[in-house]
Amino acid sequence: MGISGKNNAAIGMNTFFFNGSTHSKLDGKNRFVLPHQMRYGLVENGNLEFTLALGLGGSLAIYKRSAIDRIVKKFQAKQHVAKYQKFFTLFFSTLHHCTCDKLGRVVLPPVLKKAAKIQKEIVIAGVLNKIEIWPKEKYERDLEAFLGGEDGNLAQTTEEAFALLDEKGGEELLASLATTNQEEYETI
Repeated sequence: MGISGKNNAAIGMNTFFFNGSTHSKLDGKNRFVLPHQMRYGLVENGNLEFTLALGLGGSLAIYKRSAIDRIVKKFQAKQHVAKYQKFFTLFFSTLHHCTCDKLGRVVLPPVLKKAAKIQKEIVIAGVLNKIEIWPKEKYERDLEAFLGGEDGNLAQTTEEAFALLDEKGGEELLASLATTNQEEYETI
């Protein structure tokens, strides 16, 4: 579980991403402990503030505040497109700006707990630029189905995902992301 970072002095790149997973339980006040390594990756300008949101596939997502700011800016340009209205209403009405207490606990808002069908146990998974929160049962079921070949062809999906790295402009995009990440994380 945690954060991965690699400082490559030869090319001056610093890459950062969330990775790994851990299990946690909600306490009686719907709080869970966000792992220290993941909390560290959410710090910006000396502040540990982040946003909890609906994620994909039945998960919740924790985004850095700067990531949500970029999302908002892009969505504002499309806010009057009728086909996105329901999405915008659901997404933005369920965003919650959060922080952790001194013990690293995060309160899971009831609306998000209900939306993700979380009972008591969760899996906290680092996924590139965000942290996903899954109901433990769903995460384990999806993982087993994926690894067992029941949820698509793992070999084909893996090959296609790695092929994305070879697409034209992929190297420039990766270099651009690395530069952006370096700027964002130099303050940590």
